[in-house]
Amino acid sequence: MNLTQRRVPQVFELGRSSSIRSFKSIDSSSITHGIHVFQCPDAVGIVAKLSDCIASRGGNILGADVFVPENKNVFYSRSEFIFDPVKWPRLQMDEDFLRISKMFDATRSVVRVPKLDPKFKIAVLASKQEHCLIDLLHSWQDGRLPVDITRVISNHDRFPNTHVVRFLERNSIPYHYLGTSKENNREDEILDLVQNTDFLVLARYMQLLSGKFLQRYRKDIINIHHGLLPSFKGGHPSKQAFDAGVKLIGATSHFVTEELDAGPIIEQMVERVSHRDNIQSFVQKSENLEKQCLAKAIKSYCELRVLPNEENRTVVF
Repeated sequence: MNLTQRRVPQVFELGRSSSIRSFKSIDSSSITHGIHVFQCPDAVGIVAKLSDCIASRGGNILGADVFVPENKNVFYSRSEFIFDPVKWPRLQMDEDFLRISKMFDATRSVVRVPKLDPKFKIAVLASKQEHCLIDLLHSWQDGRLPVDITRVISNHDRFPNTHVVRFLERNSIPYHYLGTSKENNREDEILDLVQNTDFLVLARYMQLLSGKFLQRYRKDIINIHHGLLPSFKGGHPSKQAFDAGVKLIGATSHFVTEELDAGPIIEQMVERVSHRDNIQSFVQKSENLEKQCLAKAIKSYCELRVLPNEENRTVVF
């Protein structure tokens, strides 16, 4: 293939100093940060139209990431920009990007202004193990996760004086214990509780969600798997990996689909282990990876960095 024909990821970065110079006449307190992601059939002039849309309203692009995969007629982009909301009102911004979306027959065009838009509302589902749940709660409390946790749902009962329950009570986050059985998976009750959420997080929730539930919920669900998918699926993957004598362990955060542990991957992390590790240190390292991997996936999702690519893959800017 001729080098001029090859499609490769492109990254455009503008220096912070140029951004500041463009806004000298504006009170810095009024400058607001926006994010826009775009997916459409590939065509000539998409980047130019997106850039002109922002510039024509007095905005300034801080960075733009573009990806056009080889031999695929699809265009992906993610842009970060600053603007004055007085000169470019939020509703007008939606209209401007919608016009470009229609122009290029886009399948996805999402704009987000973190300071103006509501935080994503999520519910967290967990079972007995608490390391991921506790990490998410503390990250939320510290402001490191841009979400509102509406409730925690568990199939494991927790006593009133436990750390998790006390934390939830102090922060007015409802806790729902829904014990499951082969005869009753409590999915109807779960669905009622999560209707007003933007997406769900499974923080080591050790129950399968049925295809019927996924079809009725119709929004994204992010799961954490304690292993490097597609290896070591199912139960006790840490023990599977330990018994196999692996030298690298990992964690995988992915979207939930009807097929077990086979959804599109958002984030993966690894750490080296050796013959000196016992099962306790092995599990501890694995749990640390799970916490980091799940938090990173949620943050990437909220920052509009994750786009679907084909049936079971993702583009993560």
